[in-house]
Amino acid sequence: MRALQLTTTPRPFFDQQVAALEARGVECSTLSVPRTGEDGRVPTDYVRYLPGVLREVGAGESYDLVHANYGLVAPYAVAAARLADVPLVVTFWGTDLMGPEWLRRLGVACASAADAVILPSRAMADALDGDYTYVPFGVDTDLFRPIPKDEARERVGWPDEENVALFPYDPDRPEKDYERAKRVVSLANADARLRSISGVDYEEVPYYFNAADALLVTSERESGPMVVKEAAACNVPVVSTDVGFAADAVGDVTHSTVSDDDDALAAGLDAAFGGGRSDGREVVSGLSVETMGDRLAGLYDRVLDRRGDDRSAGRERNDRVSESGRRTRRRGGAPAD
Repeated sequence: MRALQLTTTPRPFFDQQVAALEARGVECSTLSVPRTGEDGRVPTDYVRYLPGVLREVGAGESYDLVHANYGLVAPYAVAAARLADVPLVVTFWGTDLMGPEWLRRLGVACASAADAVILPSRAMADALDGDYTYVPFGVDTDLFRPIPKDEARERVGWPDEENVALFPYDPDRPEKDYERAKRVVSLANADARLRSISGVDYEEVPYYFNAADALLVTSERESGPMVVKEAAACNVPVVSTDVGFAADAVGDVTHSTVSDDDDALAAGLDAAFGGGRSDGREVVSGLSVETMGDRLAGLYDRVLDRRGDDRSAGRERNDRVSESGRRTRRRGGAPAD
């Protein structure tokens, strides 16, 4: 099976998705939106993306399906799937359905043309008109694993005696709301230190998570956030605003809190500081990349089987019409319309 994967920017969880599919015999080719602007993409990047996508499916490349990963690339996937006459799968990441209204409308319109729609969180379903398949994003549970706190703190150079709330983003990103994180920590009863990370090698991130007493997410909006699942895989408590799939992922995890109330978040930090590690690794549904890969590969098979059944049914209908026409001609009449 060959799948054309379209996305804006590959992220670690997307790369893991592709690796999981390829481990199950799905050959994937990825086309991401070009980036020419110094501070991000500019509108012409999206204009330039379409010819490249159409060339990929029109230049003799044989794909069995097209998979749009994020709503913003869904229109390009619709065009590619129609040109190649193959099934279309659309995965929404979060902000594409739960962000700006224009982006949600664009995604919903494209979803109506898809053979299958995937949501990583059931909380996104209210923003979608139609059926979907629930496939939560997986986490590399070999990388994100419980590590003794003292070992992790020695690795990252933090002292043993302080309570640490980890803000897992660059504080300068306004949508992550670092000021709110500082306010929440100040409201906690415990004497706590707010630390942040940015620019850390991905392989080192689990050490920072395990060195913390709690992960603190105060984002205004999120397309995940994957950090809550990664922390859960480390059995680190999560205290988060109700964004993306946070409630869906860690709502039932011990010593974790999801709320939009600052006092509740501060109380959640106190509970995390006094409660020890969480049970996230055991509780969070569909946490592993392997589970995600099995679900996606199974969905691909079902989509292709349905398309094959539809085409077989169409050929049978055409054969019946042709046979009826021949019988009519033998009787001397004209074939029916």
